[in-house]
Amino acid sequence: MDETPPTRKIRAVPLLVVSVILLFVLWVSQQSFLAASDGRGTGTPVETPGITGTGSPAPAANATENAGETVPNGETIPVGETIPVGETLPILVHDFPGGLLVLSLVEHTRAHLFLYHPEQLPLTRITNGDWDDIHPAVSPDGDRIAFISNRSGSWDLYILELSDGAVDRITDTPGYDGSPTWSPDGLFLAYESLVDDQLDLFVADVAGAADPIRLTDDPAADHSPAWSPAGRQIAFVSMRTGEPEIWLADLQTTDERFTNLSENPEGKEGRPRWSADGEALAWASIEAGLHTLYISTDGPARPAGSGDWPVFSPDGATLLTVLDSPHRQYLAAYPAGAQDLVSLPPLALPGQVRGLDWAAVRIPDPLPGALQTASEGTPAPLWAPVTETAATGVAGRSLLVGIGDVDAPDPRLLDEVNESFNALRARTAARLGWDLLAGLENAYVSISSPLPPGLFNDWLYTGRAFALSTAAAQAGWIRVVREDYGVQTYWRVYVRTRLQDGSQGMPLKEAPFDLNARFQGDPTVYEQGGVQVESIPGGYWIDFTDLAQAYGWERQPALLNWRAFYQGARFNEFVLSGGLEWEAAMLNLYPPEALITASPITPVTPTTTPTRTPTPTRTPSPTVTPSPTSTE
Repeated sequence: MDETPPTRKIRAVPLLVVSVILLFVLWVSQQSFLAASDGRGTGTPVETPGITGTGSPAPAANATENAGETVPNGETIPVGETIPVGETLPILVHDFPGGLLVLSLVEHTRAHLFLYHPEQLPLTRITNGDWDDIHPAVSPDGDRIAFISNRSGSWDLYILELSDGAVDRITDTPGYDGSPTWSPDGLFLAYESLVDDQLDLFVADVAGAADPIRLTDDPAADHSPAWSPAGRQIAFVSMRTGEPEIWLADLQTTDERFTNLSENPEGKEGRPRWSADGEALAWASIEAGLHTLYISTDGPARPAGSGDWPVFSPDGATLLTVLDSPHRQYLAAYPAGAQDLVSLPPLALPGQVRGLDWAAVRIPDPLPGALQTASEGTPAPLWAPVTETAATGVAGRSLLVGIGDVDAPDPRLLDEVNESFNALRARTAARLGWDLLAGLENAYVSISSPLPPGLFNDWLYTGRAFALSTAAAQAGWIRVVREDYGVQTYWRVYVRTRLQDGSQGMPLKEAPFDLNARFQGDPTVYEQGGVQVESIPGGYWIDFTDLAQAYGWERQPALLNWRAFYQGARFNEFVLSGGLEWEAAMLNLYPPEALITASPITPVTPTTTPTRTPTPTRTPSPTVTPSPTSTE
């Protein structure tokens, strides 16, 4: 067969219609799932085999209510239970494909590898330690998992042998190697590597018999490779056109080797993935706030459902995806050959995804010692609230306490959240090599200190929020990536690490948005609120948004007027709401009467008193005055 899928242009209007239909189907499917979970359904959960894990999800202090999340289309999906570690959910699906999912999930602040199947295997941890294991890729024979890890101090490629739990190191470089993908014969790995602040693709011999071969050498970032099952092509993401698009590398020629497959300047494409037979290539696309999967086969690429991270089942019949929302991620699945059906209703994941694969994985039962030990690990809580013993004097209200040597107008936070802030500050400083949270634009703001217009009900008033100093952003040490979910705009905050030798942070794969460009005199850029930069900055960065979320601090959406109102972008504000609405959080700190603002009384405008028009009077006529008469 011809392995090169045809190019296509994304049409926004049909995409919107398809997304709305898919959301309705997700809602209907989820209602059936919830009804069945309450004992009203007729399905029976599949028994779980003997392999289980005993790890626990994040502590209750960091938990987020699993309902009502905004999803890629700007709508709301009713969500079922969160996938628990070591337990089985009553997922009522029929004929769900076999194989096992291999996921890298962030558990607290560390990412590790997990195995999972909605019906056959609970979420089971297979790696553990004070490091990160991400970007898993299952070998063609199903016996090994390639991944990357910073367990040695820098990001290198490793291979996990599922038969005995042995881990072999494949690359040993001081910088960053990531996103491995197997050749069909299992002898080579293609991967991305940061060399001289430039992300490019390389091919390594798994046996180590030869030095890695450089596949791309372009000033634009090339990353996220996916090796075709036929072995003749590698799909990858490239910024060569100034936007992330899907490209193909033809391994059989050196002349005109690279072809732009997606050719969609209006969207952001990413995460390509082949079906096992090589007949289809799927990728994710974001355009105008819509997050959509596309499949390219013999004809034009077609939408295949909402999602941000596609992966085919081993038989190619089902497309599983990760659905992103501003604060959570969900697993969902669709039949690969249909656009209006759902194979798996959205299930909330207990942590952020750092890699995903689906294959006919072969694991022994029971698990070998190293994997069994990893599955039994239970991470310690990241923090625990410690309330002050001093009485507030008012029942039901909380104290404001100091947060140490922090430079802020009022360096205090609510007693229930200050321990989380201090723990986040310490972990961030360790990851960055410098203390980002030593200086804040704001912590607590008194109700008597008005914020800029539009922020009258801001969370900074509650003592449950903080705002990063914008000085680091002005200096280039903070970069923000714009993320749209329907009509809502959020920002992902990346912070530059002190050491740039690969021992801290990771390279960026997305072009940041420059909010300060609005002040440079270009009217068009000013009206847009800034501009996306043309190239991805080099170096190493940490994702502060994800790190803060691990401690319960969530980013805030931009105000609708953020393009004209710089403070309205709110890229630097993070909130630990504790599940409270803003007004309830305010009442936790203030008496109700403090929140009652008298309505302004418009004074009566005096009106001009009309002046009476004077009536003309007659001028009196002169009269003759008699002369006095003399008398003698």
